[in-house]
Amino acid sequence: MDALYPRLLVTHFAQCFEFYSAVLPELIGAKLITGTAAGPYANWDVDDQAVLVLFDRAAMAEVAGTTDLPSTAAPAQDAVMFGCRVSDVDASVALCLRNGASLVAAAVDRPQWGPNLRTAHLRDPEGRLIELQSY
Repeated sequence: MDALYPRLLVTHFAQCFEFYSAVLPELIGAKLITGTAAGPYANWDVDDQAVLVLFDRAAMAEVAGTTDLPSTAAPAQDAVMFGCRVSDVDASVALCLRNGASLVAAAVDRPQWGPNLRTAHLRDPEGRLIELQSY
């Protein structure tokens, strides 16, 4: 049973689909279960549990009755971050950068956050914050 998983509402579905399809299998062993770059829905699982879903933002706006609202907000601090525990933060950063991510904060050890914790922060093709971490 999929108890809790992130569902990203995306404007550029094909670009985000290609990014996550390229990086999730190597980063966390995720397998694409359903969906294509044509959208409007795609999901990836690890051990038969959903770990990420992409859904077309416009399609959800229709369901939620918010099509008359702006699709983006004014610049502000991040409200959501997609975190991935990986075996090698540095290699994972390189993988993400090769597939269209942009670097926010380079890989660094963060003992003040936890023993043996190493993190890096990137943005996906639509600008969502991603934390890669190992510990």
